[in-house]
Amino acid sequence: MQNNYVHGYTELETTRLNDQASTLSSILHHDSIFPEGSKVLEVGCGVGSQTEILCRKNPGIHLTSVDISAESLELARKRCDDSGLFNVEFKQADIFHLPYEKNSFDHIFICFVLEHLSDPQKALMELKTILKQGGTVTAIEGDHGSAFYFPRSKYAQMTIDCLVELQAKKGGDALIGRRLYPLFQKTGFSGTRVSPRFIYADTSLPEMVDGFTKKTFIAMVEGIREEAISHQLIDQETWEKGISELKETALETGTFCYTFFKALGYKL
Repeated sequence: MQNNYVHGYTELETTRLNDQASTLSSILHHDSIFPEGSKVLEVGCGVGSQTEILCRKNPGIHLTSVDISAESLELARKRCDDSGLFNVEFKQADIFHLPYEKNSFDHIFICFVLEHLSDPQKALMELKTILKQGGTVTAIEGDHGSAFYFPRSKYAQMTIDCLVELQAKKGGDALIGRRLYPLFQKTGFSGTRVSPRFIYADTSLPEMVDGFTKKTFIAMVEGIREEAISHQLIDQETWEKGISELKETALETGTFCYTFFKALGYKL
């Protein structure tokens, strides 16, 4: 998965992930609660942005957080250590070759990972194997096709489409949010429920404009500039125009909307 991560492993991306996590915490994680004493596996923890939230909300669980990137794991470990959170252990591992026996975990959590995989159903099957009977898998994903905004701009949309196309070239799916239910069903999870988490931002909600429109979504699109141009998905002039017009959605007369999807399935 490491080579397929469209956003890259940079300091700017780390900042973006942290901004995203703090801005969306109450929307995505108000129900990320696990029973005390549970053994929980977080797959693809990255720099620990979601890990910290899980630890704080669930001080009584035993959390194991894995990622394929050693560099990201070091940042995640430092983040939790600096925050005084010690109910988590970190391990380097590939989602398709996890070093755990069958029925090892009570619950599994995976956030913003399936979108980067060429075979997300295979990944879910791997997770199902190491999940105990009666346990749950929780997955959170976005869907860039759910982005709509004012002022409307075909050039802004072209920059977003570049991200979708570039992610597809790397084997991922930036539109995977709408696929979570069928993916869980095909994997054989029971009682699957998917809840949309709607994001809306205008200048009456300055924290959302700053934290999501600017620092999460626009920053995410801006991060693929060089690759989009080098892959000839767009020319430089059109890109600059598109980004400029995308930024207008964060101005006084602008609005921005987006939907995340949170799926929960049981192994029965």
